[in-house]
Amino acid sequence: MYSAKDLLVNLFVLLVIQPCFSIDSITANQTLEDGEFLISQGKIFQLGFFSPGSSGNRYIGVWYYKFPEQNVVWVANRDSPMINTSGVLAVDKTGQLVLFYRETPQVSIWSSNISLSGDNNNSAKLLDTGNLVLFKNTFSKKNFLWQGFDHPTDTYLPQMKIGYNKRTRKNTFITSWKSPENPEPGQYSYTLDVNGSVPQLFIYDGLKPLMRMGPWNGITYSGVPEYVVGDIDKISKLHYINNEEEVSTYYIVNDTRIITRFVLNDRGVAERLNWNSESQKWEASWTAPDGQCDTYANCGAFSTCNSFRVADQGCDCLPGYKDKSKGDSPTNSFEGCVRKPEALVCRNGEGFKKVSEVKVPDTINAQLRSDLGIKACNDFCLKNCSCTAYATANITNNIGCLTWYGELVDIREFSDGGQDLYLRVDHGELAKDSKKRILKVLLPVVFVIMLILVLAYWLLWNKKKRERENRNGELSNYFENDDVAFMERYSDVHATNERGTNSTEVHCFSLSTIIAATDNFSFSRKLGEGGFGTVYKGQLCGGHDIAVKRLSITSNQGLEEFRNEILLIAKLQHRNLVRLLGYCIQQEKMLIYEYLPNRGLDCFIFGGKSVLNWHTRFDIAMGIARGMIYLHQDSRLRIIHRDLKASNVLLDASMNPKISDFGMARIVGSNQNEDTTRRVVGTYGYMSPEYAMEGLFSIKSDVFSFGVLLLEIISGRRNSGSFNAENSLNLIGHVWDRWLEGQPLEVVDASLGDSYEVGEVLRCIHVGLLCVEESAAVRPTMSEVASMLCNERTTPSLPEQPAFINRATGYFGPVRSSSSSGIAAAAVTEMTVSLSEGR
Repeated sequence: MYSAKDLLVNLFVLLVIQPCFSIDSITANQTLEDGEFLISQGKIFQLGFFSPGSSGNRYIGVWYYKFPEQNVVWVANRDSPMINTSGVLAVDKTGQLVLFYRETPQVSIWSSNISLSGDNNNSAKLLDTGNLVLFKNTFSKKNFLWQGFDHPTDTYLPQMKIGYNKRTRKNTFITSWKSPENPEPGQYSYTLDVNGSVPQLFIYDGLKPLMRMGPWNGITYSGVPEYVVGDIDKISKLHYINNEEEVSTYYIVNDTRIITRFVLNDRGVAERLNWNSESQKWEASWTAPDGQCDTYANCGAFSTCNSFRVADQGCDCLPGYKDKSKGDSPTNSFEGCVRKPEALVCRNGEGFKKVSEVKVPDTINAQLRSDLGIKACNDFCLKNCSCTAYATANITNNIGCLTWYGELVDIREFSDGGQDLYLRVDHGELAKDSKKRILKVLLPVVFVIMLILVLAYWLLWNKKKRERENRNGELSNYFENDDVAFMERYSDVHATNERGTNSTEVHCFSLSTIIAATDNFSFSRKLGEGGFGTVYKGQLCGGHDIAVKRLSITSNQGLEEFRNEILLIAKLQHRNLVRLLGYCIQQEKMLIYEYLPNRGLDCFIFGGKSVLNWHTRFDIAMGIARGMIYLHQDSRLRIIHRDLKASNVLLDASMNPKISDFGMARIVGSNQNEDTTRRVVGTYGYMSPEYAMEGLFSIKSDVFSFGVLLLEIISGRRNSGSFNAENSLNLIGHVWDRWLEGQPLEVVDASLGDSYEVGEVLRCIHVGLLCVEESAAVRPTMSEVASMLCNERTTPSLPEQPAFINRATGYFGPVRSSSSSGIAAAAVTEMTVSLSEGR
């Protein structure tokens, strides 16, 4: 038996606790009464009865769920309000969605009003888009019988279409409310007007155009360049459809976390509103009409409007036209322009003048030829003396020809965006432009010639002297005394091979040679860009291809790194190391390398230009291992690279790997395996824990980087990529999880299919996990790595738990670039880091 106190407590709990589910649909067996709600599945929108403002009328509407204010985005019975709270929404026996009073269910106040036949097992559902749909049998888009998005009110939501259905001849558009208390259709509308040859977006005040957004130009509407050059495009993307079925437009949200809506209010003002979750307010990112230049045909015919122009209401005549009122307007307002009387524009040497960055004129008197390009459009318009202007219809590919006949109205200039309009002008107007162009070109040329004549003798006399001073002086500044001794007297660095003989010359190139080889650092020669500068492809006089790393003036790579890279690579010779051909120290610092046509390894393994088969991947991994063995133990110097990664491994024409970028490398003693630093440099995802956390680097740091790179080669995925779906922080964690589950082959790049040797792949995964172990002491050396990779009989030890799989990698400090991202590689997506504190 429960006591009275227990019963009261249980009753209180039942009243207070809300159910953990919500209803988003009603069927023929259900009704929705006033005070009840439908809530979309994702709890984004809510449908129910409401009263706007101070009105006592009741309406069925949709608004945002649990927002501070009730922002209604759709109203069903906007023309048929209910006068009390006994309203019921239901799907009746015929399958219609109907609204009626509880007392008189046989009389509908509002209904979906669609044609139905046969047995109708229909239901209504509120979607996360805010769309209320009526569907037959099971829920799917093909079963939609009716939807609220086909009957919009004052709000234009993502995925909602406005436009004209050619089959049903139905025009769908947005209309304002009469007032904040009355959702009946007001006097303002936002519509895609299909009159004329080219559809255009308009805001109408009744039947009078209030503002024209213009025609679709392939990217946006001509009058709203903000969707291309502003922040709006980061939020959403516009779409335009014109086919046999319909002419329509809609927009989608690029980021589902963004909540946005377009509202046309009862004063005729359209606003694009975005929800700020921090301030809990709607913020306007676009408002129209905004200023007099948004007002339709504000300046009259043959004129332009610029909101930054102060005089004449911001109006000015087009080239070749003059103010028709001559300043004598009785209303003291700008009334448009007329062609200058002396202008002859019919087969009298006339042409077209470009008016840039404008909203093109009203297309009501324009024609569209979708088959003509911009040059053919020019010829087509020139042949017809009635053609006053032309423009391309699609600015993305310059296809489609828009030609205007008669008056040109409602042209607006933009400071950024818009498109080009080509205006018919007489030969006199064209001659003005020619004179301006000649003067603009001639004056600088004359100045340059005079300057050359004055300085020529002095430059010729001092040329050799400056070259000597540049070579000797710059070398003295860049290199310490013991390293200058390493340079020969003719500024050539001779690399010594392992036998002690001079085998390769590292030449000091002149700046003029590098400029000629790269076409003055032409953009077409650009191969990539990294933290230390830009890499260009060059060709010497003899036809030999080179790669030029031009160190940026603002580069973080200083004299030490530049000196380091020259001296290190000059002393190192190995088939798996990139070859340094020379350097330049005139005016700026540059390194010249052999050109490797296949660029960086990252271009291939991370969804790049082509798919590498397993045999090639294995050979690349072995080549990298051999190069690292040479650096660690076979060369005269023991080198710790400190920045081994996919973009720093370049591939020659035969896909042989070559390790590059030695700017961060360090030389240690032949018997020394480790060192410490207070300046940690390297790349996110490739740094060993002891180096990243304590500044302790060693040959085992490079082994860790190789292990990460080996797992990337196998999987085709970056270590720093997203692995949220696999519940792993990074690639290392992902591989470790699959290893523990006994399913290591799941990490293999899917593009390989089944075309790989299972035993060889398993051995590579095993070795990769040994390389990335937490403790540097238990990691193998590179020679042991190479032995395990190519020897099936060698049984590697079981790997211990790798580093960085159970903690976030947020220990990295301020971001900086550490390399050029490959001598011939394109720009990479890795981020390099530099920490000011070591251990």
